Formats: sequence, C-alpha cells, structure tokens
Amino acid sequence: MSDALRYLTALPVYNEAKHVDEVLDDVVLYAQDVLVVDDGSSDGTSDLLARRGDVAVARHPENRGYGAALKTAFDYAIEHGYDVLVTIDCDGQHEPQRIRHLAEACTGEVDIVSGSRYLDAEDIASGAAPADRRRINHTITSELNQCLGLALTDAFCGFKAYRVEALKKLDLTETGYAMPLEVWVQAAFHGLRVVELAVPLIYLDEERSFGGALDDARKRLAHYREVVHRAVVRLRRSGATPATPHFTFGPCGCAQYVADCEQC
Repeated sequence: MSDALRYLTALPVYNEAKHVDEVLDDVVLYAQDVLVVDDGSSDGTSDLLARRGDVAVARHPENRGYGAALKTAFDYAIEHGYDVLVTIDCDGQHEPQRIRHLAEACTGEVDIVSGSRYLDAEDIASGAAPADRRRINHTITSELNQCLGLALTDAFCGFKAYRVEALKKLDLTETGYAMPLEVWVQAAFHGLRVVELAVPLIYLDEERSFGGALDDARKRLAHYREVVHRAVVRLRRSGATPATPHFTFGPCGCAQYVADCEQC
C-alpha cells in the first residue's frame, strides 16, 4: 500500500469494558489511525477509553444504536479526509492483523470490501455460529442477492473496508443492528463495486444478545426484511434512477423479489 493512502480503522463500542482494552491493544498494532465510537456506554468503557492516548474517541451521550455508531464513523472519515475506512467490531470476532489487507483491497475499482465468514468451505462446515444466526444470514443474503443483483455470501459481517468517496453517496437512516442492510440496498442502487474477502468464523460468546424483541429469531428475520423493504421504497420514492439494471422496483416501490408485499 502506498504510504500516501490514509486509512482509518473504526470500532463501534457499547458497554465493552471487559474487552475494549485487549481488543484495542491489538488493533493499534496493525492500524494507522484508530477511532472508537463510544455509543453511550455506562459500564466504565468511557473511563478506559479516556485513559488511552493512542486512539481518537467520538462519544454519543446516550445509546443510539450500532448503526448510528457506524454512521458517526462514516462521517468522521469523510470530515477528516481519509481515503479508506475499515470497520471492525469490539467483540473479538475479527482479527486485527487483517485490517491492512482489507484496506489494501479497497482501492482502484473497488468501493466496498466486505469480510465473509462463509467464503471458506471449512468455516461453513465448522458450525461455529449459532444455528439461528446462520439460518437468518443465509436467508437475508440470498434475498439481497436476488433483489439487488449482488453476489454476497455474508450480508452481516461487520469487518469491512469502504472507499470514503463512495461513502459520500450513502444517505443512511437506520440506527440499529440492521443498518448494514440499508448499506447494501444503497450500494446496489448507486452501482458501488463490492468484493468479499474470506475471514475466519469466530464466535467467542454464543450467548451475546441483540436485546429486546430481536432476540427472537422470527421477529429478527421479519425486522431485517422490513428494513430492506423500507430502504428500497425510500429510494423509489426519492425519484432517483438506479445506477444498475439489476435494481428493479415492484409496483409500490418495493424490491422486485417481495412477491407478498401487501402494498402491491
């Protein structure tokens, strides 16, 4: 990678006092600049971050959601003139030594490099992920591919690299865990170029909770589908023209694959 290319590594965190220092100690070894978005933590995470002099911190005064934390990272990367933004979660599921590899891949003709835990056949067979998460991931990923003309194998991996110029095209409104699905809808609409890179499938805490209704797998799947539908309808009603012929609207503005849309 050229030394002239500036990339930022950002971590959204919420109540990660048990993990944040250990994760950041590794991340700073492999990253150029590091931003931690503290999404209103109340467990001492903020105090731990305040003691560090090797990372920048953006703090939300109250918990706004995973998507809102990512949006803060996107805005920070744009405002500070970075070329590439790498996002990595703070739960130990992503290997920091791969940060540079993702950043290097997000140049030239590529707008988004997305880590995939299911490109590697050994990881697919390992069954490391909880069954309901694997099932929902497979379902949503398949539906996104059918709807948007994408070729994803993992719609939910948080380990990604974005070309910052491409981020400027996104107008994101989702604030929760499903915000990355809105990213895929808008990326397809704007014709952004996406590639996947294999990353290990690591689950250190199978009991980790989404919180509230999303802990119910059926409700979570329904919520994800609603987010995709809402994102597509919003673009349709904006009057903008998709940059790709693969992006086709239904009668009400929904994604073409939604055959049971009640509005059509």
